[in-house]
Amino acid sequence: MGEEVRESSVDEIDDSLDEHLIHDVSFVEEEHPISDNIHDTSAKPRRLFDIPHSSPTEEGLARVVTVTNQKGGVGKTTSVINIATHLALRGARILVVDCDAQGNCASGLGVDKSRTTITTRDVILTPGSSIQARHATAVEGLHLIVGDHNLVGVEEALAAQLGRERRLIEALAPLRPHYDLILIDTAPSMSIVSVNALTASDGILIPVQTEYLALEGVALLMGTIQEVRRLLNQSLGVDAVMMTMHAPTLLNTQVAGHLREIFGNLVLEPPIRRNIRLAESPSQGVPIQFHAPQSHGGQDYALLASELEALWFPGGLRNEG
Repeated sequence: MGEEVRESSVDEIDDSLDEHLIHDVSFVEEEHPISDNIHDTSAKPRRLFDIPHSSPTEEGLARVVTVTNQKGGVGKTTSVINIATHLALRGARILVVDCDAQGNCASGLGVDKSRTTITTRDVILTPGSSIQARHATAVEGLHLIVGDHNLVGVEEALAAQLGRERRLIEALAPLRPHYDLILIDTAPSMSIVSVNALTASDGILIPVQTEYLALEGVALLMGTIQEVRRLLNQSLGVDAVMMTMHAPTLLNTQVAGHLREIFGNLVLEPPIRRNIRLAESPSQGVPIQFHAPQSHGGQDYALLASELEALWFPGGLRNEG
């Protein structure tokens, strides 16, 4: 019975249709001349990133620089080890703080992680332990605070604590008068440890592999920098961008061109070329300057570190002999 009602209703609707209300639609295309008086005066070249520049270091204190990129495998740790070594050999007093749970800075600087008792995790959880956390390395004038796998649990340990983003500032405060430069190595993930590093830093050094996917990591990092500046560290800025794992291919050359276009004079020269000697040196427990200084990797890092020396120490190194 319900079906009969439905059929009846449909019939009534069909009978009520007025065929005269249905019309064909046609379109007429007309050409209009383009007026010479129409101009978009507001059009400007689009900037891919808003790049904040860093400020000078406070006199008498070490400059704190985080080496970071939110993409992994771009040569952050290799750069930290070899830049720190070159500057230490030039007479600078350098402290490396390893904020990466892989802890590879220790291997590259000849420090036995198994014999360390105070690591970066302890320094962040108990800032007063930073003075006792330093280790001598294979390079005179270069000290290291060791990172290890225990850094993974820091996020949970700090979850309920106030001011957790500023723990590294507290830890580094008593050390800054005794060094010229503090270099912080970070993991590619933006954890509470990485946020601590950015909050404590005067500037950022960004290693970028000259491949297109690496540019995505830079875009993410620029957004993170803006958030940290807005909420935690208003003076944070980009010191420089360095190109790593470079090869003389069309792709690498194009990406290097994009980086120079985006970052301008923030891009350091020369690019660090792909070099097997750079991969070998950590297995020897020494930086490239001790393992193969005349290799492409050794030469490139020496030239790049000289550029950073001029940038970070415009008045010259205090201990330069």
